[in-house]
Amino acid sequence: MVAYIFPGQGSQYVGMGKDLAAQYPAARELFERADAALGIHLSKICFEGSEEDLKQTKNTQPAIFLHSMVVWNLLQPQDAAMTAGHSLGEYSALVAAGAIAFEDALRIVRLRGELMQIAGEENPGTMAAVVGLDATAIDGVCAEASAAGIVQAANFNSPGQIVISGSVDGVHKAMEIAKQRGAKLVKELVVSGAFHSPLMTSAKFALKAALRETKIRDAAIPVYANVTAAPVQDAEEIRSLLVEQVTSPVRW
Repeated sequence: MVAYIFPGQGSQYVGMGKDLAAQYPAARELFERADAALGIHLSKICFEGSEEDLKQTKNTQPAIFLHSMVVWNLLQPQDAAMTAGHSLGEYSALVAAGAIAFEDALRIVRLRGELMQIAGEENPGTMAAVVGLDATAIDGVCAEASAAGIVQAANFNSPGQIVISGSVDGVHKAMEIAKQRGAKLVKELVVSGAFHSPLMTSAKFALKAALRETKIRDAAIPVYANVTAAPVQDAEEIRSLLVEQVTSPVRW
């Protein structure tokens, strides 16, 4: 069985998709559809926009989603048995599985990015990668550090690489404790907010209202959800999990 996996925020770069749009009319058409659907020149931001523009969460998320969909449409795979996507990438996975239409997902992803950017400005926070401690150890680190501020595991990327997220004080304290507990590497990430933490609560509730108005169908193939790490196909369960995903850890 073949699974198709889609990237999340952090994989963007200036020039992304420019070669595909130049070479393939179908790719160029999808970029043009995205510009029309959003009413902004997203393609220009992807192809030649400044790095500062591209790394704004409100632009980053739709840019990565769009690039993923361009590649998916060019491949037109017939062997997909399941899909999954890391955080933002879950929307790409859902479109690939037939659960959400391209334009609908694009608009929701743009809104998600805007809401998360605003939440990050209103409730400043940060994230840090921790290498060399398992999930149980990270939970203990976060529990101890929570006296200094909000902090929790945000991305379970692999057994030995977990990202934590929360308030600046909480994450910095957790970084200090993780080093004391023997972590091989502790590195703060350059992010605009404390993603997948309670500091994103305002974004979660605003996104819930928008998703309520978005047409979601049962997925044609299983999509492995970030929140549960389990397959989902039911439309209403998909809708609920997309809401929960904003403040819940990614169980990659």
